[in-house]
Amino acid sequence: MVQINRGNNAPPPPPVQRIPLIAGNWKMNKTVDESLALIDEMLDDLNAYEEVETVICPPFIALFPAMELIEDTEVKLGAQNMYFKDNGAFTGEISPLMLREVCDYVILGHSERRGYFHETNEDINLKVKAALKYDLTPIIAVGENLAQREAGLTEEIIGLQVEIALREVNSYDASGIVIAYEPLWAIGTGRAASGEVANDVCKFIRQTVARLYDQSVGDRVRIQYGGSVTPDNISEFMSQSDIDGALVGGASLKAGDFVKIVARTQECLAKKK
Repeated sequence: MVQINRGNNAPPPPPVQRIPLIAGNWKMNKTVDESLALIDEMLDDLNAYEEVETVICPPFIALFPAMELIEDTEVKLGAQNMYFKDNGAFTGEISPLMLREVCDYVILGHSERRGYFHETNEDINLKVKAALKYDLTPIIAVGENLAQREAGLTEEIIGLQVEIALREVNSYDASGIVIAYEPLWAIGTGRAASGEVANDVCKFIRQTVARLYDQSVGDRVRIQYGGSVTPDNISEFMSQSDIDGALVGGASLKAGDFVKIVARTQECLAKKK
């Protein structure tokens, strides 16, 4: 049984509406100049949608100049990964101590990190705790592959990923974490999950968090969907009860598409009210 620190030393924050969060994961794309040009192209439009929290996650080398570009706007920056140590002989790695100077969010546990770089659930847990130590908000990516889904293992796989990622995280911190459901069979394939299928898994994730802590934490945590999100299907996801945003890949590299995704997210929010 995974041991969870329920954090009796700090009360959870008061109930708040879950603000939709759209995060653009650029992956290993765009030079510094290209990154700044893309941000500049869509910055004014993104800043106009005040009811949606928008996060841009460019490559590491673009984070500092991007920070200067988005200064005095509501758009936020995120990193795509980090190591769990503050410093040391870890060639090629970036620490949370470094990232906290330039960004607010960090994506952890993306399927490409788990697959290509063999990151384990335990590795991701160490990163989550390190990020929280330096006031970085983790976007924890979880998901199953096609074989696991077809074998009926979706809840078993994702439940374990969530439980281990949140090990020794107190309830106050857990309520502010973002969890992104990204089915591996939908990432970069053009084959998105249906809104109903995605919502069922996101609801299960929320129930898992509530079981680990309590219902108030489960109600506060924001859960995104990620996997072939486009302007054409974002409304299907954002109209669902347990989906609070999207982790956007390819569509975030096109200014027009990313702005439309944010715009349609705000439209869906208005309909939910």
